[in-house]
Amino acid sequence: MLSDIQLQLLQWAGKGYCCSQILVGMALEYSGIENPQLIRAAEGLCSGMSSCNGTCGLLTGGSLMLGLYAGHDAETEEKDEHLSLLLESFTDWFTQKATAQYGGITCGQILGETSGAPVPDTSKCGSLLAETFTYIESLLAEYEYEISAVKE
Repeated sequence: MLSDIQLQLLQWAGKGYCCSQILVGMALEYSGIENPQLIRAAEGLCSGMSSCNGTCGLLTGGSLMLGLYAGHDAETEEKDEHLSLLLESFTDWFTQKATAQYGGITCGQILGETSGAPVPDTSKCGSLLAETFTYIESLLAEYEYEISAVKE
């Protein structure tokens, strides 16, 4: 049986969004914020930044998602001291998880032989997407950020 998060991820994927777009889109959705420009921009991180040779979009998209909560506007806000800790924890967790399961953190290592296809078989990384969202949600809670409170 699928969890609520897995069902939501499938809905986003079914609409044609990629991994990094889904992470950012769900964070915005949980916060009741619409920002189609940001979701479009997150597509630049998908599929290892296009050729599947780059870093997995879950790692880069997850980092972008964390910035929605602990990033700052340099003109109006002080830096949030937690952002570097959040990014370090997330990067360490993702690197260990992906390397143990797939042998590395690039899109190509995670998707394997399907990474060169015009449309990569992302069903191979669907569980990693759900685990990544769940991990980020728990990491944010550990630092007392609400998943439903993206900074505006």
